[in-house]
Amino acid sequence: MSEPLLARGGGGADGDEWRHGKRDDRDDMEEIKSVGQFMREAAAENRRMWALAVPAIFTSVAQYSLGALTQVFAGHLTTLDLDAVSVENMVIAGLAFGVMLGMGSALETLCGQAFGAKQFDMLGVYMQRSWVILLTTCLILLPIYIFATPILRFFGEDEAIAVLAGRFSLYMIPQLFSYGLNFPMQKFLQAQSKVMVMAYIAAAALVLHILLSWLLIVQLGLGLVGAAASLNISWWFVVLAQFAYIAMGSCPGAWNGFSRRAFQDLGEFTRLSIASAVMLCLEFWYLMFLVILVGQLKNAEITVAAVSICLNLHGWEIMVFIGFNAAISVRVSNELGAGRPRAAKFSILIITLISGFIGLLFFTAVMALRNVYAVPFTNNPEVVRAVAQLIIVFAFTLLLDSVQPVLSGVAVGAGWQALVAYINLGCYYVVGIPLGYLFAFPLDLGVEGMWGGSLVGIGLQTIILVVITLRTDWDKEAIEAESRINKWGGSADNTTISSKEYGSPSELVA
Repeated sequence: MSEPLLARGGGGADGDEWRHGKRDDRDDMEEIKSVGQFMREAAAENRRMWALAVPAIFTSVAQYSLGALTQVFAGHLTTLDLDAVSVENMVIAGLAFGVMLGMGSALETLCGQAFGAKQFDMLGVYMQRSWVILLTTCLILLPIYIFATPILRFFGEDEAIAVLAGRFSLYMIPQLFSYGLNFPMQKFLQAQSKVMVMAYIAAAALVLHILLSWLLIVQLGLGLVGAAASLNISWWFVVLAQFAYIAMGSCPGAWNGFSRRAFQDLGEFTRLSIASAVMLCLEFWYLMFLVILVGQLKNAEITVAAVSICLNLHGWEIMVFIGFNAAISVRVSNELGAGRPRAAKFSILIITLISGFIGLLFFTAVMALRNVYAVPFTNNPEVVRAVAQLIIVFAFTLLLDSVQPVLSGVAVGAGWQALVAYINLGCYYVVGIPLGYLFAFPLDLGVEGMWGGSLVGIGLQTIILVVITLRTDWDKEAIEAESRINKWGGSADNTTISSKEYGSPSELVA
C-alpha cells in the first residue's frame, strides 16, 4: 500500500521525544503499511486489551450483581418490595454511585498517565487526595438518603413506593461511605494493571452476598432489613479486602503509607474530580430520571417493575462495558503518559470493534428471549408482558450502550471530562428527556415513548463522541499528558522505583 494504515505522528522534535527533551525508553508503535501487519498488531492489542478487560468486566459485573441480586431476592417477597429496592438501588444509590464513580475516575487520568511516565510515588498520594474529597462528598450526599421519601414524592413517585424506598435508603447509608473508599482504590489498582486481585475480591464478595441474602432474607425472614444488611456487609468486605492488599506491600513504590501530601492541591484536584463526576453522573442519572418519570404513568406499580427489570439487565450489560471502559482508559492514559500516541489510537480502534460486536450479541439475545426474560425476576404475569412490550427499544439501547462507555473511557484516559460533560448535558437533558416526556405524556405513547425519546439522546451522544475521537490529534494529546504530569506530579526524577524494576505499561498488560 502506498500510504500507511496508521501513520506516525509528529508531536515533539521528531515525534518520539516527549518528556524534558529525552527520548522515552519505548518508541511509539511502528507504522502499519499492510493488511497483514494490521492483523498482527490487532491480535497483539486484542490480547493486551482482554488481559485488562476480562478481570475488569468480571469485577464490574460482580459488584453490580450485589445490588441486582438483592432486587431478585426482593422480587420474590412482594411487587412493592421489588419496586422499593429497585427505586433505591437505581435512584438513591444510583445517584451516589454515579457521583462516587465519577469523582473517582479523575484518578484514571492522573494515575494512569503518571504510571505511564513512571512517576509511581504519586499514585498513592492521588488516591489519598481522592479519599479526602469523596468522603467529604459522602457527607454532602447523606441528606439524600435521609430524606429519600420526600424527594421521591417531589418527583411524583407513587406514595407507597416512595415510603418503602425511603425506609430502605436509611438502611443503606453504610453503602454510601463504602463507595467513597472503594472507587479511588479501584482506579489506583487499575492504573497499575492490577486487575486480577480486584476480580478475586469481587468474586468472594459475590459469594458472600448470595449466602448472606439467602440466610437473612429466605431463612430468617428478615425482609428488607436482611437485604440491606447483606448488601452493606458485602460492599464493606470489598473495601477492606482491597485496602489490605494495598497496605501489605503489593504495590511497591505506589503505596508508601499515609502522607500529608494528600491534603495539598485539593482545590485543583477537586475541580478535576467534579468535572469527572459531572461527566459520568449525567450518564448514570439519565436512566434514573426515566424510572422517576415512569412512576407518573398509569398503572405505576406494574410499569416501574417492568422498567426496573429491563434496567437490571441494562446495568449488567453496562458493567461489562465499564470493564472495557476501564481497559481502554488504562491503555490510553498509560500510552499517552509514556509518549506513545499512535499506540493509544490503535487501542481505541480495536476495543471499539470488539465492544460493538459484543453489543450485537446482547441485542440478538434479548430479542430472542423477549417473552421469558422477566420470569426470574417476578411472579406477576402482567409484569412479564410489560417487559416483552419494551423489548425493542430496550434492545437498541443495549446496542448503542456497547460503544458509548468505551468512548467515555477514551475521554477519561485523555482527560476530556469537562468537554464530554457538556455533550452529555445537551444530548441527554436538552434532547433525550424532553423528547421522551413529549412522547410519553402529550402524545400518550406511554413507557415505550418515554424510553424511545431517551434512546434518541443516547444515539446523538454516541455519534458526537465518535466524531470527536476520529478528529483528535493524538500527538497533541501526548504533549498535554506530559504537561499534566508535570503539573500534578513534578519532575520524573522524583520517582521512587526504577522502570526496570516495575516494567513498562505495555509489558504489564501483555
